[in-house]
Amino acid sequence: MTKYPATLGELRSSAWGETRLGGRTVKSEMRQNLLRQLQARQPLFPGIHGYEDTVEPHIVNALLARHNFILLGLRGQAKSRILRGLTALLDPALPCIAGCEIHDNPYRPICRSCRALVAERGDATPIAWLEPGHRFVEKLATPDVTMADMIGDLDPIKAARTGRDLADELTIHYGLLPRANRGIFAINELPDLAGKIQVGLFNIMQEGDVQIKGYPLRLPLDVLLVFTANPEDYTARGKIITPLKDRIGSEIRTHYPASLDEGMAITAQEAWVAREAARGAEVPRYVREIIEQIAFLAREDKRVDRRSGVSQRLPISCLENAVSNAERRAAQHGEDSVTVRVGDVYAALPALTGKLELEYEGELKGAEQISRELIRGAIGRIFDKYFADADLKPVVQWFEMGGELKLDDSQRAAAVHAQLRKIQGLLECTGGLTGAQPGLEAQAAAAEFVLEGLWAHKRIGRSEERGFYADAPKPPRPAGPAEPLIPPRQRRQFN
Repeated sequence: MTKYPATLGELRSSAWGETRLGGRTVKSEMRQNLLRQLQARQPLFPGIHGYEDTVEPHIVNALLARHNFILLGLRGQAKSRILRGLTALLDPALPCIAGCEIHDNPYRPICRSCRALVAERGDATPIAWLEPGHRFVEKLATPDVTMADMIGDLDPIKAARTGRDLADELTIHYGLLPRANRGIFAINELPDLAGKIQVGLFNIMQEGDVQIKGYPLRLPLDVLLVFTANPEDYTARGKIITPLKDRIGSEIRTHYPASLDEGMAITAQEAWVAREAARGAEVPRYVREIIEQIAFLAREDKRVDRRSGVSQRLPISCLENAVSNAERRAAQHGEDSVTVRVGDVYAALPALTGKLELEYEGELKGAEQISRELIRGAIGRIFDKYFADADLKPVVQWFEMGGELKLDDSQRAAAVHAQLRKIQGLLECTGGLTGAQPGLEAQAAAAEFVLEGLWAHKRIGRSEERGFYADAPKPPRPAGPAEPLIPPRQRRQFN
């Protein structure tokens, strides 16, 4: 365990001497650590997928330029997570004067009490050490945030307890921004901050100081300011005032996963699938792909409000609910293991409906109906990936000959398998999904996926009452009377 200097005298004679820490700012500190990570080819934001060639280079450039920056993006694009990950670029430990509310630099204290303490005790001044997590201050912007919350204000109670005059600097109660001194100050949803509060950030961003209400006092704070915002919030709820936007060094746009694999990697990382129960739930890859495809289709659907976006939390919650439905089935039948089926995705509708902001046309249909259509569309897309060239005519013919099959997401695997093996050629075509030696669970899940895929492409029918059945062919359109032949020149006269 590293032993850190406990007094200012010990600090001066250590590796954290004045030459190293005296005038170094937090932006310079992060710049130096970032350059070392780049040279060592270390990952900068572990757990963030899909931003390696888009968002991440812009963040690196902003930090190397020592810029304050803002992340603009729709909900569920890991903006807050990125800001919290910036603490990895801070030193493992940073010395400050013990007991100081604003983490004063021992070599260059800015608050009056710390200056008096160093003048009085000299090298015996006690030193405390800050971990990276203690140097990150985060605030969710709301319209009721006041200047006292952000910057600070007079504290009459402190003045009364210490017997000091209200004009004394030592009666100040520091706000969040001064308390983030020598660290990172993050404001989420910046447009929700009232305009007059945004004005209060001008000085710290341009001149590097703040003024406390009622005092001719300046605190030259050392802080990296980072923000997040939804681009649509500029008009929907509030706006970022122009002078503040002008003072933000870099504006960086985030985005949703660009490919299915990127989305699946995020969902697999965030979803709680490995439950603590003894029963394990196996999630086939095609089920994961269907769940992820739902989010991609929703982001393209004209009935879903694109300005609000479709959060990555949708596939995460959907996968968790699907696993829970399979887990419930296993518990009811006393099974030790269970495989998630397509029917479990339909059972996860509550995880979808609340995450879709619908346009007028979508509101007319309702969130549940839109969600069902998205699931069906996603099944069709993934079905094509696996069975585009497969010969499934025998399966379709079984239904055309009068066969019907009703499946229930609460049925045990053996019962479902017994029903599905009656269909000629169905289980034989699932080998590419289940492997060489599939179990009953895997076979039943894959066969159900095939039927759902055929229904998605309207090759067979399905209803809640009958289950799967042969989709009746549409009757031929009756032939009408023959149209009279009209010469081309006369025909143009009728047009």
